[in-house]
Amino acid sequence: QVQLVESGGGLVQAGGSLRLSCATSGSISSINTMGWGRQAPGKQRELVGAITSGGSTNYADSVKGRFTISRDNAKKMVYLQMNSLKPEDTAVYYCNAGIKVVGGSRYLEVWGQGTLVTVSS
Repeated sequence: QVQLVESGGGLVQAGGSLRLSCATSGSISSINTMGWGRQAPGKQRELVGAITSGGSTNYADSVKGRFTISRDNAKKMVYLQMNSLKPEDTAVYYCNAGIKVVGGSRYLEVWGQGTLVTVSS
């Protein structure tokens, strides 16, 4: 059973920073793209950004210049550094990854359970 577990969420004032972490566990053979999504109350989940196994990144326009995604391939973890936070960044943040399990033949997309980020004005 492969799992992704996010941590680092919490309450922060507008203009502040938070760093989210996402740890993987299970019988993982390899991981390709990892990323983050978020879902605000009453809204659909949206992609925040992603990072390939080679380190290339892309971001949603709404977070460009403020958020940075990084990963540690040895630890099989992905991070989301969030700076200059705004109240509209309030959401549950989910990490995701394309994972091939030991003995598997293809990559499957796996999502974590999410961590709540609340930005107060």
